[in-house]
Amino acid sequence: MALLEVKNIHKKFGKTEVLRGIDFSLEKGEVLSIIGSSGSGKTTLLRCLNFLETPETGTISVGNKVLFDGESAKKLSDDEIREKRLHFGLVFQSFNLFPQYSVLENVTLAPAVLKKDTNEEIKKNALELIERVGLSDKANNYPCELSGGQQQRVAIARALALKPDILCFDEPTSALDPELTGEVLNVIKSLKSSDSTMIVVTHEMEFAKNVSDKVIFMADGVIIEQGTSEDVFDNPKSERVKAFLSKIKK
Repeated sequence: MALLEVKNIHKKFGKTEVLRGIDFSLEKGEVLSIIGSSGSGKTTLLRCLNFLETPETGTISVGNKVLFDGESAKKLSDDEIREKRLHFGLVFQSFNLFPQYSVLENVTLAPAVLKKDTNEEIKKNALELIERVGLSDKANNYPCELSGGQQQRVAIARALALKPDILCFDEPTSALDPELTGEVLNVIKSLKSSDSTMIVVTHEMEFAKNVSDKVIFMADGVIIEQGTSEDVFDNPKSERVKAFLSKIKK
């Protein structure tokens, strides 16, 4: 059984239909990259999965638990939304770290508020995650003292601290200079070997090709093509995908 199942997701903003029937599934430990031109609905899809937006129709299931059902959807309380959101970790484009807190405090804050473990266990786990993203020597530094790549690595550690079922990345390198992009992509690659299940919205085609188990190409709010990395990048069936990839390669 798939870890994540998304069926017939529709989302409108006013009269504009941004998502028009999105269906896909993801197995535990798989990496899914979502590619496509700007405005295709990729970020909106991630925001729906993370309960930052509410679809009009469709279902979202994690494991055997339906988290969202558009047919019977009621207005969820803030507590219910927070509980459902815990299944997903989201790493934003712009880091979104708390500037007044150190690296360690940024990573421990949410687990401490949610009382996920004892304070000692939370700190121990946070230090392990900070080491995992290569920032052991920066645990007591503040965001203003870090490079953009280092800040994004802290954001990854913070998302992992809540032990989500699925880790989501929304253009994790788009705010970075080219020389800092590699260090963040290397951290994401390293997570693949640890059996993490990930969804990555990205414009980094080489990364998507080399790391992904599955790739989805979106355009105009629909999935034009999906398959293995080899299927989509080496043998695309859609002319739209062929045109997109040919432009990227030039």
